[in-house]
Amino acid sequence: MAIQDIYPTALRLLGRPVLVVGGGPVAQRRAKGLLDAGAEVTVVSPVATEILRGQATSGLLTWEQREYRTSDLDGVWFVQTATGTAAVDTQVAADAEAQRIWCVNASDHEASAAWTPAVAVVDDVKIAINAGGDPRRAMALRNAVATALETGDLPLRRHRKPDTDGKTPIGSVALVGGGPGDSGLITVRGRRLLGQADVVVADRLGPRELLKELAPDVRVIEVGKTPGHHPVPQLEINRILVDEALKGNRVVRLKGGDPYVLGRGGEEAEFCRQNGVEVEVVSGVTSAISVPAAAGIPVTHRGLAKGFSVVTGHEELSEVPARPDHTVVLLMGVAQLRDSAAELAGSGLPLDTPVGIVENGYLPDQRVTIGTLGTIADQAEAVGVANPAVIVIGDVVRVSPFAPQHFKTADYSTITPNRPRVRSN
Repeated sequence: MAIQDIYPTALRLLGRPVLVVGGGPVAQRRAKGLLDAGAEVTVVSPVATEILRGQATSGLLTWEQREYRTSDLDGVWFVQTATGTAAVDTQVAADAEAQRIWCVNASDHEASAAWTPAVAVVDDVKIAINAGGDPRRAMALRNAVATALETGDLPLRRHRKPDTDGKTPIGSVALVGGGPGDSGLITVRGRRLLGQADVVVADRLGPRELLKELAPDVRVIEVGKTPGHHPVPQLEINRILVDEALKGNRVVRLKGGDPYVLGRGGEEAEFCRQNGVEVEVVSGVTSAISVPAAAGIPVTHRGLAKGFSVVTGHEELSEVPARPDHTVVLLMGVAQLRDSAAELAGSGLPLDTPVGIVENGYLPDQRVTIGTLGTIADQAEAVGVANPAVIVIGDVVRVSPFAPQHFKTADYSTITPNRPRVRSN
């Protein structure tokens, strides 16, 4: 049988009687697939695996503990042979052919009237692959396609709305943390949901490159904020999410970092639930940890720091431990850097405490500025540090490969990747 002779189709076996002849591991796998499809399964075999026996005892299927009879085909819609004995399988297949019943002959795929594909289910998509009678090849292809769907490399988006008897279906909202901006740092789950979206409500600091991969008919609603400038107020963003979902759309709120780390994600999720909209939260790689890591700065390090605090530059710092061995990470803190440094110094943090600023983390124009609590504000002003930037304060900055050898000399640097290190005073 050539692959050209195969007509791919899908059988609806819910509530229909089917027959499995054989009781070994292959029969067990085929019976499971048939049970998953809702078929009424009868297994005929003198012996059966422990799992098949258990399924029979619990009433999931019927086990006839005997040899096959031609009369076992009466009233059956579909047959699977798996006895391991070619003569028996051939006889079952011949009897089925005589009664015009589709039969999969496990002993002879060339003579089989039907083939069982390698199957995987991703979301509500079922993948079924035949590979010219080569089961291992079919399984390898199935796994590759399933992985590509799960990671968002293949489109999984619906183009036909589900049937709800004429009523407008309620869609859903996913709050997806996109990480610090590099498209490779979004989670697999986040990218998959983005590939299924009808509407994307996008932040300025999310992975913008991924927006270019969306289908042309996917609507992108820009709601990006900058410090002190919120063109789309948060209440309006909340309303957009709910309104679009109530129109039946799958909505992805693509955010930078993590939705629940100083990102207003909790408010958005709460508003959706209050308005009857299903919401999923997909954690992202928060910039508070990932952006320092891009400059080789850990937020904790044995012998240097056992804990860290994450705050915004707009918040009071008086309750943050004023010790070099407790890392302080400032988000959105460039405009208030001088005041923040003065407040930490006033709380007792030594002026020679190392400070690192990482601008545009993971992006081609990433820049790292390193100094001390006493010098960093002047340095930042001199080199024009601008958002998006993450500020790290504490002894952990010493670990960075960009850090100078001796902080006590107030030696500091501004580094742009792929360029020579620039020394300044």
